[in-house]
Amino acid sequence: MEFEIRVVKSSPLTGEDNYKRVAVEFLKQIGYLSENAGEESIAYKLFECFLLHPTKEWTIEELMAKLNATKATVYRHLNKLKGMDILEEGKEGEGKKIKKTYKLRYGNLVKAWNFVEAHVKVAMENYAETVAHLQRLIERRYLE
Repeated sequence: MEFEIRVVKSSPLTGEDNYKRVAVEFLKQIGYLSENAGEESIAYKLFECFLLHPTKEWTIEELMAKLNATKATVYRHLNKLKGMDILEEGKEGEGKKIKKTYKLRYGNLVKAWNFVEAHVKVAMENYAETVAHLQRLIERRYLE
C-alpha cells in the first residue's frame, strides 16, 4: 500500500479547544482532507468513527451504515487511513462468514501516529540517500 502524507510547516493546534476543529485542520495539514472539506465530509466522519471509538472493530457494513455511504466511498477514504498505517485490520466471524474489521492501531491515536512518523523517517532517509547519490553523480560529471 502506498504511503502518502503532506508535510507543512505549522504551529501546533494546541490553542483550540474544539476537537472537531483541531481534527479537521490537522487532517487538512497532512493531506487526508481536501482544503474545502469539513466536519460534515464523509472522510472526516470516517476518521471520527475511529477517533471516538478507538478500540471498536468496525466492519465495512457498519461504517457504510454509520456514514450513510457506499462501499466504494468508504473504501476510498479507508484506504487513505490504512496507507498511513494508523489502522489495524482484524477479523470477525467464522467459516465463510469472516469479515475484515478495522480499528485504530493500539486503540490510541498517539501510538498509531508513531507508525506514521516511522514511515516519514524512512522516506526522509531515502530522500537523503538519493540526494547524496545525485550530488556524487554531478561531482563525477565535472571530473570527467
